[in-house]
Amino acid sequence: MKIGIIREGKVPPDSRVPLSPQQCKELLAKFPQLDILVQPSPNRCFKDEEYEAAGLQLQEDLSDRELLLGVKEVPINQLIPNKKYCFFSHTIKEQPYNRKLLQAIIEKNIQLLDYEVLTDETGKRVIAFGRFAGIAGAHNGLMTYGNRTKAYNLPQMIKFKDMAEATAYYKTVNWPNMKVVLTGAGRVANGAAEVLENAGFQRLSPQEFLNNASEGPVFTQLCCEDYVAPKAEGANYDQSEFFAHPERYTSIFEPYTKVADLMINGIYWDNRAPQFFTAEQMKSKDFKIQVIADVTCDIAPAASIPSTLFASTIAEPVFGYDPQQAKAVAPYAPETIDMMTIDNLPNELPRDASLSFGEQFIASVLPELLGLKDTKMIERASVTLNGQLGPHFQYLTNYLNAE
Repeated sequence: MKIGIIREGKVPPDSRVPLSPQQCKELLAKFPQLDILVQPSPNRCFKDEEYEAAGLQLQEDLSDRELLLGVKEVPINQLIPNKKYCFFSHTIKEQPYNRKLLQAIIEKNIQLLDYEVLTDETGKRVIAFGRFAGIAGAHNGLMTYGNRTKAYNLPQMIKFKDMAEATAYYKTVNWPNMKVVLTGAGRVANGAAEVLENAGFQRLSPQEFLNNASEGPVFTQLCCEDYVAPKAEGANYDQSEFFAHPERYTSIFEPYTKVADLMINGIYWDNRAPQFFTAEQMKSKDFKIQVIADVTCDIAPAASIPSTLFASTIAEPVFGYDPQQAKAVAPYAPETIDMMTIDNLPNELPRDASLSFGEQFIASVLPELLGLKDTKMIERASVTLNGQLGPHFQYLTNYLNAE
């Protein structure tokens, strides 16, 4: 199999890679049938020279490759027809800003394997950057709260060499009395919880969090049953029903808005699910949350948080949200809520994140691509195939055909 590691073309550029130089070197030694080329790039966390030192050939033209590996969406004008691509397409939730990308992928007869839907036989994802998104998101949320309150100084995650250096820095911070509510129970949220625990925040149960008046930094981590409830009178929360029919549920998150200072959102959100709170509720004087670190970063109005108006960037990580006017303003202003909504957070820990991602790819995905194993993973993850939507993505038909 001829594999090409493409240069990231999305702006702003992402520095992560699907496979590190050392991982490529080990793959070539283990699988003689592999042929890997690397497209030159000035932006990768692993430099071109590191790939060359590992024995990889750099080549601009990847038109002879069968499989092209990237990270973020590939610009339409950089897509090579009749190829198999792996990248995060951000189309499977019918994101309107990427409709033209999906249309172009179909037109160019590209087989798109979206990392987000590479799953095992039980439906569990096998590859993700989620842990590192949660780590960077929680860190930057704490940074934003420090900047807003002037209670402490915490540099942005990208300023640190790696997670270990950031963790060591936490020990030097005198955290104020602050309450953090963290949503989710997957890779993202658990990565965020790592940061809070490493920083010395005390973990409380949801009920303890709502009732707690003790001093010191504390946090709670909410699962689905803690922030949604069935609309049907007398019904109990049922996880399988909520996952299948989230529209049957309503938010019960409001009590946390009255006691939390910082919210870190790490859920996977279905478009049919209720928002945590409405834009109208954010206008209330009882709404106490001052900073929202939205790692999920679904863009409003199709979003779990109505103030996530757009994705911020690593260069400009925070914007202010004026709840009375429901619009973006300068950050750190009175009577506003500060939003940290970077959508490529793992890029703040690019080497750590890339190494972990490559390990997952090699262990779970590559054997399927090479035909050494067949659990129908590739079929399940083929968003497009043979010039049309894949068999598991027919639900995107209306989205694809819309203007």
